[in-house]
Amino acid sequence: MLLKKYKSNIFFFIFLILIPFFLKYLHNYGNKRFLRNLYFNLPIFISNEKKCKNYDLTTNKYIDKNISFTLIDNNGNIISEYNSKIARLPASNLKLLSTAYVISKYNNFYSLKTKLYKDNKNNYFINGSGDPDLTLNDIQTLINNIKYNKIINITLNEVKRDLYWPEGWTSQDKTYKYGSPITKLAINSNSSRYINIKILKNYIYDYLLAKFPNSKINIFIKDSSNNLKNKKILVESINSNPILSLITLANAESHNFTSESLFKNASDSWNNNSYQKLYFWLKNKGLPINNLYIADASGLSRNNKVTTNLIASFLHKMKFNNNFESYASTLSIMGMRGTLANSPVNSKLNGKFFGKTGTLSNVFSLSGYFHKNGKIYSISIIQNSKIIDKNKIFNLLNDLYEIEECK
Repeated sequence: MLLKKYKSNIFFFIFLILIPFFLKYLHNYGNKRFLRNLYFNLPIFISNEKKCKNYDLTTNKYIDKNISFTLIDNNGNIISEYNSKIARLPASNLKLLSTAYVISKYNNFYSLKTKLYKDNKNNYFINGSGDPDLTLNDIQTLINNIKYNKIINITLNEVKRDLYWPEGWTSQDKTYKYGSPITKLAINSNSSRYINIKILKNYIYDYLLAKFPNSKINIFIKDSSNNLKNKKILVESINSNPILSLITLANAESHNFTSESLFKNASDSWNNNSYQKLYFWLKNKGLPINNLYIADASGLSRNNKVTTNLIASFLHKMKFNNNFESYASTLSIMGMRGTLANSPVNSKLNGKFFGKTGTLSNVFSLSGYFHKNGKIYSISIIQNSKIIDKNKIFNLLNDLYEIEECK
């Protein structure tokens, strides 16, 4: 009876004993995809501090109270850090976390879909999924499948207006393209203030009235949380670009709408603005989530708080994920692509740093991977200050790259 009572505890204790042997096997046979991915998903993170005086001498020239940074070597050793456990505004560096969550939920060729349904009474329904490249031509392709009837009823399923923006997006943000509302039937990512759900409703009405002048056309806008409760027949579907292409748009070009839409689809959270699934996804990887607060998926919210310790640790652990090569391919490349294409650094880093910048008022962040001597280093730097000095951050990255080895 006693053995039965504590059976689960015994198995867990045996599992803990076996972890070091598993990690040794992982180290010796690191090319085993299954084992590497298993480690990524385990609630443990193996990291050691390895003091490197030559790194500290270099960083002392750049650091101040407004800067945090963490550098982790290929083996998971923290070889240099400063203020690494202070939670700061990360700006778009948050996309490094949210897009990784997305890539873990889909295969690279999955597409977001905008669909036209009908029921057995010939009522039509259009349901979107936040395709950032959806156009009026795509909508026209869908509604061309609507058949003549004396009365044509169409329901556009859309999110509630109070969910258009995550918390912490300022009223000023909302007037620009980078702060456009996050909706399911967005035309061109809602980048134009002249096209919204009401304008789309009028567009569909005018188009169908011209096609069926003798029909009575009714178009409704309804909360998407109540859609498709009854049986519907799929009539037509428009596919977005593949998920990997959309993640590249989110990371390399720092497209806020795309990062938000992708996360809402991956986390099934169109009917709320909660990012708890991302929080617990990171927590369940054994990562250091102290003082972490996630208010959106794009980093535009002023309520986000993240440490460089978490970002660098996550980037290192992500190397064990089966999708790491795909994930890394979506990042900006120093001197070559995306927001890092024209970065002011010496050419030694061109083509060797894959990462993400983040910019808000009083915020600049730079995180990612640099490749040196066949090894991959994970780094995160965040500056929160009234006076932002991007050149200081890029020069710090450059000098860290040029250090030969840890001494």
